[in-house]
Amino acid sequence: METIEVQGTSVPALGLGTWQLTGPTCTETVETALELGYRHVDTAQAYGNERQVGLGIEAADVDRDDVFLVTKLDGSNRDATSVRQSTRESLNKLGTDTLDCLLIHWPNTPWMAPLEETLDAMNDLVDDGVVEHIGVSNFSPARLDRARELSDAPVLTDQVQYHPYWDQRKLLDYCRIHDVLLTAYSPLSRGGVLSDPALVTIGNRYGKSPAQVALRWLVQQDGVAAIPKASSREHLEANMAIFDFELTDDELAWIRDPSKTKTGLQFVRSQLPF
Repeated sequence: METIEVQGTSVPALGLGTWQLTGPTCTETVETALELGYRHVDTAQAYGNERQVGLGIEAADVDRDDVFLVTKLDGSNRDATSVRQSTRESLNKLGTDTLDCLLIHWPNTPWMAPLEETLDAMNDLVDDGVVEHIGVSNFSPARLDRARELSDAPVLTDQVQYHPYWDQRKLLDYCRIHDVLLTAYSPLSRGGVLSDPALVTIGNRYGKSPAQVALRWLVQQDGVAAIPKASSREHLEANMAIFDFELTDDELAWIRDPSKTKTGLQFVRSQLPF
């Protein structure tokens, strides 16, 4: 598994997203993923599956210290007391003493606590050794910049939707300048990439699927990790099989073209410029 070096920390470039995974399926998926070599697992208080994720980690024959484990604060847990209390509850559900990274799930809104209060409480958890790193999710470059200004602890990552149909280059440029990891969720556009003729054509050159091409496109970009969701062993294995080939610069640029919409990538082989 390739890793990304950010702020002196190694983060596995490919992780397991667990949104909408529940019950025994969630537990079995996490266990299987870890046994296949995944070492980056993402969950959230809002997903309602932290306990199942923790059981999957416990069941796998993998040292907890080798797993980069991430969870996210629910919108209702943004005041200082709720940050501390809900994080302790998350730790209990996950069956661990520490989190590798705790994220703010969505930007604070007026009915939530001020961002500074949330970050101060998260910083306290870092100082207490309960949380190794903090981060944010769904923050624009301006919001990320503000969070970095308010936080004593470095903001390790911004987790956002990123795939071939969603241009995030402004955010990625900011992250690269400031040594922040961009973590891509929904990297397969919730299945949108699977029948894309361009990705099919590129994949055929390497014996890879469109999904594998889309994931390779992400992790081949400096400072980008991807956390696709999968539940079957077949898909978990396929998502892992992206580190034995490289896309060319032309292929990377064509997939990245921001003028393409979800349907804009759907063109015939003769229209490929390479």
